[in-house]
Amino acid sequence: MDEFEFTKIAGAVLAALLLIFGPRAAIEMNVGHSDEKPGYVLPSGAAEGAKTAAATETAAPSAATPEAAAKAVVALLPKADPANGKATFKKCQSCHVSEKGKKPTVGPNLWDVVNRARASYPGFTYSDAMKAKGGNWSFEELAKFLHNPKEYVPGTKMVFSGLPNPADEADVIAYLATLADTPVPLPK
Repeated sequence: MDEFEFTKIAGAVLAALLLIFGPRAAIEMNVGHSDEKPGYVLPSGAAEGAKTAAATETAAPSAATPEAAAKAVVALLPKADPANGKATFKKCQSCHVSEKGKKPTVGPNLWDVVNRARASYPGFTYSDAMKAKGGNWSFEELAKFLHNPKEYVPGTKMVFSGLPNPADEADVIAYLATLADTPVPLPK
């Protein structure tokens, strides 16, 4: 077999594949598609800012201080959705684990965190600022911290900037309350 014969056979095989798969590909590209919404719409800067501002104004009109923001979040807890909180908590999973008995990673394990003494999870090295803060992680204290960790505990190792939406904060706190052998009941 010479080189020219091989080229003719390869061309015939490629032409056959083009005839078999070409029309199908063309049909699939042009038929059966409708205008579908994407699975996740990325927020635009202005629209997201307006949405967050509207949610904050609706839920917490006087949330200028951490205490006011926390009170607004605690007021939302009776209607908070732990399932939404679990979805929002995925942001936290890059640093925190939440399963009973798991070793801490970048941040402490958050299993049974509600009402736990601050800076007390065994095996995690807390910042001096967190140790000095003292107290327990009540709903209100968690709300203050989740709103703006660096403002609430200056010197904390936590690099997360916080949850600006009070409804998201309430949902995450409601989810954290479920992470215990005996879940902590939400206020009514």
